[in-house]
Amino acid sequence: MVPWEAELSDVWVALQPGADPVARIAELRRAHDAYLTAGRVERRVRPVVADSWRRSARARVSPESTVGVELADDDLVAYRESHPLARVMPLVRELTGAYAWDGDHLVAVCDASGKLLWVEGPPATRRRARAMNFVPGARWAESVAGTNAPGTALKVGRPVQVFAAEHYCRPVHPWTCAAAPVHDPATGRVLGAIDITGGDRLAHPHSLAFVSAVARAAETQLALLAPPPPADSVRLSALGQDEARLVVAGRTLRLTRRHSEIAVLLACRPDGIGGEELLTELYEDESVTPVTLRAELSRLRGLLGGDLLRSRPYRFAARVDADFTAVARRLASGSLTGAVGAYTGPLLPGSQAPAVVRLRRRLGDQVRAALIARADPGLLGDWAYSPWGEDDLPVWQTLASVLDGSRRAAALARVREIDRWQRS
Repeated sequence: MVPWEAELSDVWVALQPGADPVARIAELRRAHDAYLTAGRVERRVRPVVADSWRRSARARVSPESTVGVELADDDLVAYRESHPLARVMPLVRELTGAYAWDGDHLVAVCDASGKLLWVEGPPATRRRARAMNFVPGARWAESVAGTNAPGTALKVGRPVQVFAAEHYCRPVHPWTCAAAPVHDPATGRVLGAIDITGGDRLAHPHSLAFVSAVARAAETQLALLAPPPPADSVRLSALGQDEARLVVAGRTLRLTRRHSEIAVLLACRPDGIGGEELLTELYEDESVTPVTLRAELSRLRGLLGGDLLRSRPYRFAARVDADFTAVARRLASGSLTGAVGAYTGPLLPGSQAPAVVRLRRRLGDQVRAALIARADPGLLGDWAYSPWGEDDLPVWQTLASVLDGSRRAAALARVREIDRWQRS
């Protein structure tokens, strides 16, 4: 049997390959009983589960309870047809259908409050799930249903796997589930979660990776289905390129490097910035005169046309939707998947303007820190195998710690390679 310490190599996975599920279920039942009778969390309980048990107890969830159904019949149909996730249900069914039916699993999609909108899968499995009210219209928020994958994933804002007696409520102990939140790609707002529920075979790292990938695909599909921006909108793209692109009234303008730096700083300062401060933020060379800056701004104003660039203080007359501010906004809202998807490279990577260098480092460090803290293999891999992440030692070390088998060996080899290169 694999030692308990080895099972904890990834705290977000309930059971590592090679572990004995029967023995682990017995451990968890004893730990669950100990918590309910004495309020004591044993070491064998994963931290994410222990924290959820405590929240469930504070919410006064009964460990013997089942949830109620809040929406039914016409009300349910009307609500889910108007929900944003209805647009991606064909994709979710396409990606999960064979997985669910071949494995006797259920695929469930809930809204941001934990209310189940769709529960699909083999009829026999759905009949068994009715005993615990795992049905459309029932609310499975953690504060109502205790520890469970969709409810806990919504609470902690990341993919979660819950195995057997890790569930807070006893009627759910025969089940295992894995769920991942889905965010609005434009705002970062949580729209709901996608969940896979079934038996002990789901207690495997692959099921958590699978449901995470489905959630990311859903977010990508939502971005593709989003309506185009208004014709009079101003959009600035400055990630992963030295010369930014500015879209103004339907025209796409390729800016010079200096104009790109000015546009980035003005996009970050919608209330405006004075000429003296702008000069300091743009130029390392203190001998550059205000006349030089005014000439650059005059050329940029002529390129943009109209009255888009104003002075005293310098600012854009319209709101600018910038790709780098969208990344920061999604990070702030907890949408790490959306942030990583929108991050197409460092901000103006060749710029040495002091303010741009600070912004570039800050944004990159924020994304990296969030990736390392979440330790999601898929998101870490997206970063590690990108041009800007191929030599990122902390990310590769974290990725190696959450993979298994040959994939871990390959990641560890890359860790050693980067380490040797950085030491030489």
